Amino acid sequence: MSLKKMTELEIENIARDAVKDAVDFCESEIAEDRIKAQRYFDGETDIGEEDGRSKVVATKVRDTVRAIKPSLMRVFLQTDKPVEFIPRNQEDVPMAEQATKYLHYQFSEINGYRVLNDAFHDALVKKVGVVKVYWDDYMDQEIYDFHGLTDMELSAIVQDDGVEVIEKTTTQSVTVDDMGMEIKVPYHDVKVSRTVERGKMCVESVPPEEFFIDRNARGIDDFYVVAHRTEMRVSDLVAMGYDFEEVADLSGLEYSDTFSEVEEFHRQGFEDDEEEIQDPSMRLVAVTEAYLKIDVNGTGVAQLHKVLLAGANYKMLNYEPCGELPFACFEVDPEPHTFYGRSVADLIINDQDAATAMLRGVLDNVALTNNPRIEIVDGAVNIDDVLNNEIGGVIRVKQQGAVTAQAVPFVAGQTLSALQYFDQQVEDKTGVSKASTGLAPDTLQNTTATAVAATMQAQAAQIEVMARNLAEGGMRQMFKLMLKCMVQNVNEEMMMKLQGQSYVPVDPRSWNTSMDVSINVGLGTGREDQKVAVLNQALGLQLQIFQTYGPQNGVVGLTNIRNTVSDILAINGVRNSDRYFMPMDQQMEQQMLAQQQQAAQGQQQGDPNAAFLQAEQMKVQAKMAMDQQKLQLEMQKAMAADDLKRDQMDQDLLVSAAEILGKYGTAVDLERIKQMQNTPR
Repeated sequence: MSLKKMTELEIENIARDAVKDAVDFCESEIAEDRIKAQRYFDGETDIGEEDGRSKVVATKVRDTVRAIKPSLMRVFLQTDKPVEFIPRNQEDVPMAEQATKYLHYQFSEINGYRVLNDAFHDALVKKVGVVKVYWDDYMDQEIYDFHGLTDMELSAIVQDDGVEVIEKTTTQSVTVDDMGMEIKVPYHDVKVSRTVERGKMCVESVPPEEFFIDRNARGIDDFYVVAHRTEMRVSDLVAMGYDFEEVADLSGLEYSDTFSEVEEFHRQGFEDDEEEIQDPSMRLVAVTEAYLKIDVNGTGVAQLHKVLLAGANYKMLNYEPCGELPFACFEVDPEPHTFYGRSVADLIINDQDAATAMLRGVLDNVALTNNPRIEIVDGAVNIDDVLNNEIGGVIRVKQQGAVTAQAVPFVAGQTLSALQYFDQQVEDKTGVSKASTGLAPDTLQNTTATAVAATMQAQAAQIEVMARNLAEGGMRQMFKLMLKCMVQNVNEEMMMKLQGQSYVPVDPRSWNTSMDVSINVGLGTGREDQKVAVLNQALGLQLQIFQTYGPQNGVVGLTNIRNTVSDILAINGVRNSDRYFMPMDQQMEQQMLAQQQQAAQGQQQGDPNAAFLQAEQMKVQAKMAMDQQKLQLEMQKAMAADDLKRDQMDQDLLVSAAEILGKYGTAVDLERIKQMQNTPR
């Protein structure tokens, strides 16, 4: 078989067949599980019901998913930068920091919380949550009213690009010129529309029933075809540049033999309105965006192409080569070597059936124990009295013993232990328990703080694994797609408020799209106190190094200290750290150091006598030091001479006392004399 360039018909046939196979696989193998998971989340079950018996459902799936979602959202949103771009080289450092802050700002602008909430919910209930990242070019039209314009002013406004006059009214005004002659001057009142071409990055959650992938795919990076099928208005396709006659007769989705309508119904809770739309431009058309590798040019190497198909028969409207898929996939329990893994609902659906059966048995037993069935003698009892369940009601009988209650033993207490067993099974599978949420005081009483923390961390292990799978999978993919989307579509420099109150220029065109992504999510719920303690220790060490070795220590700078303080505040819930500490980065820090050095050099170079004065000051300081040393030496000599004189006086006193005692026999009071000598003068 020789290689040749493909025709459009061949490309259309290849794309149509690939999409049909992917749709058949997803609807026959995956859709049923997703529909069942949605039903169980809504509080349904496949266990049959009997008339007159309990119909309650133990909502294990819904309760577990609702318990996991807050932990996951807290893990990903407790920091301002859950994802950070890592530079490839030294030149990429400022760009990586700028891209990180700018894309997180963009993510918050497009309601990133809702995007993550939807993706996590689909991953927990329907195996995979899909997020699509794309660039949307649109025309923004604004209406302006102008009054009293002159001919020159009107001409200046109308000549602008994209300006169209909607309404115009001209009036004549009579004025007198410099020569005293009356002239008529026209004034115009106009309404104009100004159309400006704009673009924005869109990050949206894709409904599970609109996403398809081939059965042999091993992941989002290893596939044959990936498709996103939805419905669009004819007007939207015309706005995209397609001819009205080409798309007006295309059909919408046909739900007669597919699961898509059923899955959409269970997701929404109601059916779509099937009223006939009179306006042909507002008719719904099935649009499929397929991504598959095709050797269009006949080179022997297949390249990824985006093929746009429309209608139920998948008519090709356009095809073009593309760099990568615009989809990010979130999974909580991925299965190796296949695309679809398991959801939390898949793990505990059977437990919901078992818990429902036991719960209904308990309630039925309680009801029969409190209101047992009655055995009566036919004809000897008033039936209306028996059927009346009023408390204290009278039953009229014709003979004694005509009414006998059938005693039902109360066995519900024995069943409760089985219910607790199944609750423990669900906790072991999902990691959701009272201990992990801090709601089991009876279990954690008389226990040390370390043991309590260890118990909660062990229970949260399953949720931590889910969070890591979401972070390393969909979160990483999504922010990489956002980076490439901005670099490829933004064509001008922008001013962005990135550092507190200061505005800095942002040019996404200069960013390196090959930068790696680091996940900074706070795994390990309930350890915020440990993180704060570690950061406080790091802050103390940073301050010690900075104070000991100065700003040029090479280990710690003001930027590092500022980041540590900001992280401590963020963990404690204070996100606006710029309100309390001035913004700081490496560039600002280097500028501050340079200014300080220049100021020091300017002080020395500004005064020609600075060196002489400094030398004289050093001489004076040296002379003062020498004089102080001499004074101390003289004081020491004087003290030594005084001590010598006192010793001589003591010796002379002893000799004189001995002479007086020998000559006259009179003793001298030496202690009194010494006290008199030592008395201060």
